[in-house]
Amino acid sequence: MTTLSGRRTRVLAAITATAGLVLVAACTSTGNGGGSKTAAGGVKVVKAGQLTTCTHLPYPPFQSEIGGKVQGFDVSLVDLVAKDLGVKQAIVDTPFENFKTGAFLNSGQCDLAAAGMTITAERKKHVDFSDPYFNATQAVLVDKKSGITSLADVKAKGKKLGAQAQTTGEDYAKKQGFDPVSFESSDAVLNGLRTGQVQAVVIDYPVVQGWLKDKANAGAFKAVDNINTGEQYGFTVKKGNTKLLAAINKAIAGAKADGTYKKLYEKWIGPYDAAAASPSAS
Repeated sequence: MTTLSGRRTRVLAAITATAGLVLVAACTSTGNGGGSKTAAGGVKVVKAGQLTTCTHLPYPPFQSEIGGKVQGFDVSLVDLVAKDLGVKQAIVDTPFENFKTGAFLNSGQCDLAAAGMTITAERKKHVDFSDPYFNATQAVLVDKKSGITSLADVKAKGKKLGAQAQTTGEDYAKKQGFDPVSFESSDAVLNGLRTGQVQAVVIDYPVVQGWLKDKANAGAFKAVDNINTGEQYGFTVKKGNTKLLAAINKAIAGAKADGTYKKLYEKWIGPYDAAAASPSAS
């Protein structure tokens, strides 16, 4: 998932997984008047008492603003990390190009990035990825009245195909010989399909799965292809931040082991898919 939005950056408090968290990191005073910037386990954080997460909104069901709060599958998983560290999560909405370069991590504005981000060799040059927490396939979503039955059918019938700008989905479409209409965000892609700007879109399957949970959407649109492109999502940290990376990996593994991951998957995405939920480390 990527995009190049120029929207102004804003900070939004994320919902924590458990109310009344003890702010361990706020116990020791520092010269700048804040609390200690060391959380449980010796993990350094950029702001005392909180785990600051960079994301790019909206990207439901992984993160989006609902009722004035940022919520979603990624948010809930990172809340587990924050809980283990004895702090609260806070979210910063940023343009996605910062995730590819690690700019906001390197500048100390965020501790980690969580944005439904595919692990790639190019991105690994700039940031360190957590263990993969999600296997993501690409879906082809169409209007039920379009008569389109597959991605190949989109080309055969000369229909317009949409994709989110600079995403792996757009890259895949181009490799298949398409010149897709580019949209800024996942919401814009789906709206482009809804309003007839395009007749089909290539987009991450979990996004489609979450979108089709709405009965009105499911009544008008359907996924006709689910393409395995070998993609896995990971959270990122500044290169060399081994303690935070270990804390993230521990929280992911713990959530899968105790059933929390499954519950969050069913809450935010849809019927539990063990294949998507159990990727091996890359």
